[in-house]
Amino acid sequence: MAAKDSKAYALWVAFILCFVCSVLVTAAAIALRPVQQAAKLDDKRKNILSVVNLYEPGIDLDKAFEQVTPKVINIETGEFAPEIDPANYNQYAAAKDPSQGGSTIPGDEDIAKIKYKPKYATVYFLYNPDGSVKTVILPISGYGLWSTLYGFLAVEADGNTVVGINFYQQSETPGLGGEVDNPNWKALWPGKKIYGDQGQVALHLVKGGVNPDSPEAGHQVDALAGATLTSNGVSNLVQYWLSDAGFKPFLDRIAQQHASVADAQPAT
Repeated sequence: MAAKDSKAYALWVAFILCFVCSVLVTAAAIALRPVQQAAKLDDKRKNILSVVNLYEPGIDLDKAFEQVTPKVINIETGEFAPEIDPANYNQYAAAKDPSQGGSTIPGDEDIAKIKYKPKYATVYFLYNPDGSVKTVILPISGYGLWSTLYGFLAVEADGNTVVGINFYQQSETPGLGGEVDNPNWKALWPGKKIYGDQGQVALHLVKGGVNPDSPEAGHQVDALAGATLTSNGVSNLVQYWLSDAGFKPFLDRIAQQHASVADAQPAT
């Protein structure tokens, strides 16, 4: 053993301390992982409930989330993929994994600047008491000014009317692009129409505010003041995820089912 006042002894003590600390940190990380995963799941469920106005502080999340049914769909066809368990599927990880159907988006098509597209996505359903679809909640993402924004867009069963929008992860400039979290701005979205007369995605943000007298006002939302690039990013991600490359095939199916249910209702 080296003398206690030698450099070798000091290095040995430093090594032992580093080793012990690393073991403690690793053990703490492993022990806390289930807690962290549970907190992450709860946060996700809060955001899903919030986008359809079903979340209030202090509610029983487990009970509230019983109203929501997650299902995995094939994005390209809009059909369900019952072989995939939504509880264990991560579409953002799958987007970068060719073995799970993930693919690179060609640059000229990647208006949302997300680079990779999953083959499957988890969507969430709210049902009416008669079993018909009331609302569908879609995962959306796209690049703003500084960050990729991750959120949810809720749409009525007609496949065309916005119920709500929120972003649960973003790093935009506070007070500017960060206003995507502002309840007043999010309150501008419900009731807006997604598609134009020709089936094209018409929903977008407007710099300077929406003119209520414009014939296009029903497809427009006020842009974020002083945050042009973030606003453009939100428009682009909406345009992408609601197009044929995104959820339009699925929304078309939901709209057809909704129309069939409406046609089957007795006249009053």
